[in-house]
Amino acid sequence: MKPAEIRDLSLNELQTKAHDLRSEAFNIRIKRSTGQLENTARIKQLRRDIARVETIMREKREATK
Repeated sequence: MKPAEIRDLSLNELQTKAHDLRSEAFNIRIKRSTGQLENTARIKQLRRDIARVETIMREKREATK
């Protein structure tokens, strides 16, 4: 996901997106441990997406204070 797409989301949508990304990351870690994961680059991509969402959530929370 690009930062511009993430910035367009509301705070509630960002929280939902972060939860979904964390769930997907968990599932990918399970697949990796069982040897079923085909796209190992997805792990790094998910970690970065989670960080982007968390950063933008923090920015939005501080902007409303």
